[in-house]
Amino acid sequence: MDSRKTMMFGDNADDYRAFRPHYPDALFAWLARVAKQDRLAWDCGAGSGQAAVGLSRHFARVLATDPDTRQLALAPKAANVDYRIARAEDDLGLRQEVDLIACACSIHWFDLPRFYENARRALPPEGIIAAWTYDWPSTHVAPIDQILRRLKEDILGPFWAENSSLYFNRYETLSFPFKEIESPLFHTTIARSKSDLVSFLKTWSAVEKYRLRHDSDPLALIDQELQDAWRAHPPKLPLSVPLYMRCGVNTP
Repeated sequence: MDSRKTMMFGDNADDYRAFRPHYPDALFAWLARVAKQDRLAWDCGAGSGQAAVGLSRHFARVLATDPDTRQLALAPKAANVDYRIARAEDDLGLRQEVDLIACACSIHWFDLPRFYENARRALPPEGIIAAWTYDWPSTHVAPIDQILRRLKEDILGPFWAENSSLYFNRYETLSFPFKEIESPLFHTTIARSKSDLVSFLKTWSAVEKYRLRHDSDPLALIDQELQDAWRAHPPKLPLSVPLYMRCGVNTP
């Protein structure tokens, strides 16, 4: 499934790097505390490195993999981060040496049975795997959220991939064959202005698929309406979203 991710985000790599949110350091600090050791973290489906650098502050080494050369080329460099072109399902020869596998808004693109086999080889007993995502954004302002809902359902509805149900269900329906650990609820900032929100929305896969099909920007269909609603009912800024996590232990 990584090939679908490559097609959707590779052509949009610059926007993805610029406008996809980074994650709070508290999330990585919590993962480091849960992991038994801090020798090696694997950022699987790393994209343009939104999680890799955060992990690098808490683990001695980070292996960050993604199948898209265009995305990894834009990832921020760090001395202890090793970026490699690889799919989640590829056997990289890791054998019980990864203390943490982190999947930051990526696991829904994987061939899950094959990835989980790979994860079990890479993790030692009691090693940790964590996957998190966010839902479609909300401003908590009804007139604006109605417009965003119309964009998601009416305009982009036919363009969501089958795997979209996983993140729109907050990973609650994700198969996850590990002994689960309850995790705190973290939040991350997605926008400090209307312009930021529009830029963030442009990075979603269904927007890119709409563009490819119609050779036009679906966000143009709501631009004036969104601008008017934003002016009349300005939301509280910055906008943030909850991060929904599944975290588990690799048990024999």
